[in-house]
Amino acid sequence: MIRMKTIRKPVLCAAVLLVGASAFAQKAERKQVREGNDLYKTEKYTEAEIAYRKALDVNPRSTEGTYNLGNSLYKQKKFDEAAEQYQLLAGQEAKLRETPEGRTRLAEVYHNMGNIGMQKKEYSQSVEAYKQSLRLNPADDETRYNLALAQKLLNDQQQNQDQSQNEQNQEQQQEQNQQQQQQQPQQPDDQKQDKTQEQPQPDEQMSRDNAQQMLDALLQDEKDTQEKVKKAQQQKQQSRKIEKQW
Repeated sequence: MIRMKTIRKPVLCAAVLLVGASAFAQKAERKQVREGNDLYKTEKYTEAEIAYRKALDVNPRSTEGTYNLGNSLYKQKKFDEAAEQYQLLAGQEAKLRETPEGRTRLAEVYHNMGNIGMQKKEYSQSVEAYKQSLRLNPADDETRYNLALAQKLLNDQQQNQDQSQNEQNQEQQQEQNQQQQQQQPQQPDDQKQDKTQEQPQPDEQMSRDNAQQMLDALLQDEKDTQEKVKKAQQQKQQSRKIEKQW
C-alpha cells in the first residue's frame, strides 16, 4: 500500500510577507486554507477542493493552497489534475530549496508525484520521483518504503513485458512458418493417385503376366486345332479324288 503525504497547515513566514499582498488578502487566504483543511480531514474532498481554489483566487502563488489542492484532487482520483498542481510547486524548486520548510515541502511534492505514477502504473516515473524526494529528505521512511515497492513493481512489469514480447515473437514465427508452408507448391491429389496407379504392385504385375501366358497358350491351342482341321480336310479331299479315279 502506497503512503501519501497529507495536507499542510498555512505558515506565515518572511517569504509570504514579501509577496506584497495586503493583510486582508493574507487573512482571507489563510481562512480558506484552514476551511479546506477541515473539510479534507472529514473526507469531503470536493468541498475542500473548492475552498483551496478560493484561497488561490486570493493568492495564486500560495504554496499551501497549491499543495493542498493537489492532495484533494488526488483523493478524488483526479491524478492528472493533481499532478499539475504538484508540477507548479516543482517549478519553484530553486526558491523552495532556500529554506528548510521549502525543502520539506518540495520533498512531499515529489513523494506525492511518485504516488500518482504508482496509481497510473508508470513505475519508472515513480522511482525517479521518490529518489528526488529522498535526496531532499533522506530520513523519510515512508518515501523509502514507497521507493522499494515501486522498484519491485517496475521489475515485475519489465519481466512481464519481456515475457509478452517473447510470446509475441514466437507467435509471429509460427505464423511465418505456416505461411511459408502454404506458399510451397503442392502436387494435386489426382496426380498423386495417377502415379500410384502407374506403378502396379508385385501381386498385380504377377497376375497380369499369368493372364498373358494363359492367353498365349489358348491362342496356340486354337492355332494347332485349326491346322489339324485343315489337314484333315485336305486328306478327305485327296481320298475323294482317288475314289473318283477308281
